[in-house]
Amino acid sequence: MASTAITESTLAVALTERLKATHVEVTDMSGGCGQSFTTLIVSPEFAGKNSLKRHRLVNAALKDEIAQIHAWSAKCQTPEEWAKEKAATGGNDGPPLDGTTGGKVDGVAQ
Repeated sequence: MASTAITESTLAVALTERLKATHVEVTDMSGGCGQSFTTLIVSPEFAGKNSLKRHRLVNAALKDEIAQIHAWSAKCQTPEEWAKEKAATGGNDGPPLDGTTGGKVDGVAQ
């Protein structure tokens, strides 16, 4: 794969297509330079798989993209797990944003 810009939207499209994801949230934690992402991926493909197998599935699906970025974090859930967590948290279903200010890493130029 030729080196192309990795963005929130290109990752979201790739995850939706390659993992049959029903819901994807991608956040660029690097202030827009495309080097650090956190994601929430909801896919029926994760059913019956433990966390390690889910992450391996995601890493295989995004092999070329992940090779081009510095940091990657994925929260992988089945649609049932996502719905249950969403109900329990009152709708706060996005990826973890610990250590950020407004979803961006402190000290990164915007």
